[in-house]
Amino acid sequence: MWRSYEEITPWAPPAGRNKSLRIGVLTHIKFPVCQPFAGGLEAFTHDVTLGLRARGHAVTLFAKAGSAPELEAVAVPDEEQCRHPSLSSTYIAEHHAYLKLMQRIDDYRFDVIFNNSLHYVPVTMASLIRTPMLTVLHTPPFFEMVNALRGERQTGRFSTLSQANARRWTEVVGPCAVIPNGIDLDSWRPAAQVGEHALWFGRLVPDKGAHLAIDAARLAGMPLRLAGQAADEGYFREQIEPRLGPGVDYLGHLQRSELAAQLASAALALVTPCWDEPFGLVVAEALACGTPVAAFDRGAMGDLLCDEVGCLVPANDVAALAAAIPLAQGKSRLACRRRAEHLWSQALMLERYEALLIEVASQHA
Repeated sequence: MWRSYEEITPWAPPAGRNKSLRIGVLTHIKFPVCQPFAGGLEAFTHDVTLGLRARGHAVTLFAKAGSAPELEAVAVPDEEQCRHPSLSSTYIAEHHAYLKLMQRIDDYRFDVIFNNSLHYVPVTMASLIRTPMLTVLHTPPFFEMVNALRGERQTGRFSTLSQANARRWTEVVGPCAVIPNGIDLDSWRPAAQVGEHALWFGRLVPDKGAHLAIDAARLAGMPLRLAGQAADEGYFREQIEPRLGPGVDYLGHLQRSELAAQLASAALALVTPCWDEPFGLVVAEALACGTPVAAFDRGAMGDLLCDEVGCLVPANDVAALAAAIPLAQGKSRLACRRRAEHLWSQALMLERYEALLIEVASQHA
C-alpha cells in the first residue's frame, strides 16, 4: 500500500517547460535551523534546502528566526507575536503562527510546498490553498495529525522515511512513498584510529533512552561518551547527571564536525529508542563513519541494521544490550561504511525528493 523509493522514477518535463521548481519548504518552529542542530529534523531541513538549491531549484525556507544565514530563511511569525492574550500556551501560539503563514502561502506562487513541519495546521489547510503540497511524515502517527487527515479533509501527497513508519501511517494516508534520509558521506567518514569506548548521541530526552545506554555500558564494562542537547532539563538532572562519573563522560552539544570526529573514533555506537523511531539518522551517521551499532529493536531500526553491521536487541532490555556490545564491536567497519554508501547518500536522497516534488507539481500544472 506504499511505494518504495525504487518506484520513484525521474520525471521528464513537458517540451518547453523548465524542470526547475519554485519550492516552499516548511519546517517546525521550535528551534532555529542552525548548528549545533537541535535534532535530526533541523539537520535534514538544512541539507535539503541547500541541496535542492544546488540542483537548480528556487527554494524558500520558512523557519524560526535565528536560522543559519546561508539558508536565507523567511522568519515564521515568532510565538510571542502570535500569543493570544487569554490563551497563552505555546501550543496556541504555534497554531496561530502556522495559520498566518498558510493564509498567505499562495502569494509566493510556489510550484510545490515541501512540508516538514510536523504540525497539523498545514495539512488541515492544504485543501484551502491552490499550491500542491508534499508532506513528509517524520514521526509515527499522533492524534492531532491523524485527526487533521481524516475523511475528505485529507489532501496533498505524502512520503515518509522508512517502510516501518509507512506501515504505521498506511491506514491514515493510504499509499505513501518511502524515501530514507541521506547524509553527506564526505562529512561522516571513518577515522584512522579507533578508541575503546562507545558513543551515544542525540537529544537528551526520555524518548531517546540515553540513561539505558549508560546502564548497559556500565554493565558491559565499556567506557561511554554522551553527546547531545540537554533538551529536557528535568530528565537530564534526574536521569543523566546521577549516572555520570568514572567511565561515563558528557561531551555537551557538539557541532556536526566535532560529532563526526567523536563518532568515527568510537568502537561502537549505542542507539536506544524508547519510542517507534521513524528512521534513526544516528544509525546512518554511525555506519558512514565505519562505526558498528548496538540498538534496541524499535521502529525503523530493523530497516537500517543488519547482522553484518550491528546488533538488535529487544526494546528496553539493558542486559541484552550490554551482551550485544562486544558482539557489535567486532563487526566489520568496512561493511558499515559500504552499507551507508549504498543506502543513505545525500545525493540519492535529493534525487528521490526532486523526482517526487516534480511529480506532485506536475499533477497540478
